[in-house]
Amino acid sequence: MSKIEPQPGILDIAPYVGGKSHIEGVSNVTKLSSNENPFGPSPAAQEAVKRTLHELHRYPATDHAALRAAIADVHDLKADRIICGVGSDEILHLLCQAYAGPGDEVIHTEHGFAIYRIGALGAGATPVEVRERERVTDVDAILEACTERTKLVFIANPNNPTGTMIGMAEVERLAEGLPEQALLVLDGAYAEYVEGYDGGARLVHVRDNVFVTRTFSKLYGLGGMRVGWGYGTPEVIDVLGRIRGPFNLSAPALAAAEAAIRDTAYVEKCRAENTRLRAWLSDALAEHGVPCDTSTANFVLARFGSQDEAEACDLFLQKQGLIVRRVTSYGLPHGLRITVGDEPSCRRVAHNIGLFKAGER
Repeated sequence: MSKIEPQPGILDIAPYVGGKSHIEGVSNVTKLSSNENPFGPSPAAQEAVKRTLHELHRYPATDHAALRAAIADVHDLKADRIICGVGSDEILHLLCQAYAGPGDEVIHTEHGFAIYRIGALGAGATPVEVRERERVTDVDAILEACTERTKLVFIANPNNPTGTMIGMAEVERLAEGLPEQALLVLDGAYAEYVEGYDGGARLVHVRDNVFVTRTFSKLYGLGGMRVGWGYGTPEVIDVLGRIRGPFNLSAPALAAAEAAIRDTAYVEKCRAENTRLRAWLSDALAEHGVPCDTSTANFVLARFGSQDEAEACDLFLQKQGLIVRRVTSYGLPHGLRITVGDEPSCRRVAHNIGLFKAGER
């Protein structure tokens, strides 16, 4: 028998399963399972990618200077405090690799993003799940869970898959109350959907225990390019830069992200449409007896009376060519996460949930 074994914790990781894209035997499928921008990437980003095609034989920039400058310019940040990664997922993994290991603890909330637990186990650390309060991050519960072994605290704000968020006063209280060896990581994958919200970046300027992550996969419509970034103190950025792969981002991805973030008019248009359609979808589902928490992201968490009802609704929607996301693995077996699509998609999914609730299955 082979004695080649992985590090402790690796085999405790359940392989990540992404949102479905296809339904066997069904054509004209509408995918509302992965929180993608239904309007796609900015035309400027698409043109930027085309301009890179004749140089695909060249290695990309290793310092990501142009993209970091664009991010800093648009968000009024400091470019030397920015690190870019393969989606924000890579940066979350780098944080675990750099700051947590055997004997350390990594805190995440009960309905938080799966990558937090995966990253902790991959680094050999112990993930610690903390309760939420009615699907909202509970700062007091997190502080109570902290010990001398706590090294990282992950919260998504807005959270996935609930769509809920806490205000900056609560975030500041959390940062203030953490033990001195712990780093608070604010996952802002959906921060762009909240008007005037910086994802917590300003806290980085006044506190050395806060780190922020963001992504181009959601509002910017670049999920297929896999680009994310992080913002932190110079010391944390230096540490992460030492273990980041030197060519982790391709030239087309860098060009697309830079063009996308500078196309602020397109960003505003997508945000406004999401805000309008999210409200419409939530109201429409409520009229059919399916409540949703107040979402600040580009999806809603539709809550049913039981797991059986949620699963039955999912199967009914699939027969109509509509793909949504079950969230049983996030501790929400009675819920379905539904991406806010374009207007025809929102109307279609609401109409079919209405048919389901009326018994027309």
